[in-house]
Amino acid sequence: MKFAGRNALITGASLGIGRAIAIDLAKQGANVAINYRSHLNQAEEVAHEIEKTGQKALLLKADVADQAAVEEMVAKTASTFGSLDLFVSNAAYSDRQLMVEADMAGFKRTIDVSMWGAFYGVRASAQQMLKQGTRGSIVVVSSPHAVIPIPTAMAYNMAKAAIDHMARTAAIELASKRIRVNIVHPGWIDTPGERKFFSEEQIEVGGQKLPWGRMGQPDEIAKAVSYVLSDDADYMTGSTLTIDGGVSLPWWSNRGSGEM
Repeated sequence: MKFAGRNALITGASLGIGRAIAIDLAKQGANVAINYRSHLNQAEEVAHEIEKTGQKALLLKADVADQAAVEEMVAKTASTFGSLDLFVSNAAYSDRQLMVEADMAGFKRTIDVSMWGAFYGVRASAQQMLKQGTRGSIVVVSSPHAVIPIPTAMAYNMAKAAIDHMARTAAIELASKRIRVNIVHPGWIDTPGERKFFSEEQIEVGGQKLPWGRMGQPDEIAKAVSYVLSDDADYMTGSTLTIDGGVSLPWWSNRGSGEM
């Protein structure tokens, strides 16, 4: 129960990786605030799973691209639970089109959610931790897209590259206050969001072509995030932990695969 007595907020926690992180933290003793935007039923299911562990759950509907809404969400978490000790920026959005053909509304939405949304969350949570005068731990869920220029995903690539540097900058600014900020790079993970871009057949075949021979699972990312958030990683800040089954290895990325 390494998170006993601690309180967490996870953005984009109704599905996929965010869902797995929320439940894993609860199993290890944390109360968890579940941010969602449009998947209420799924968010309620996550809350039920958290409550089954004996921990408290808080549902928070908010669009992370709205700064005021994010700040209100952080304040609500702290006022309900008594503090905010752990924050995970996980919410993201992405459209897939070639740059020259991209619908600019979708392009900008990707940046607003995946970049600005992460910044708003990191900033507001850090402000709350500083206000409390307590140690804290923040994880930014980014992607190998930050370093691999996957075609048709320029906006997402840009956003992920930006939040990596944001997180490292936040880490050095907050180190003296003992607030740690780290990055996790999941590879191609089997989540509902992937069905926006790929058919079931493409997912099955594509996963087999990855260096490790399969796609990752949300629980595998959740375990990594839990480690980075925990006191076991106390000497770790401004670092990037990659869990991608070898996708980022040069021999693979140089092949120019568009699968991610």
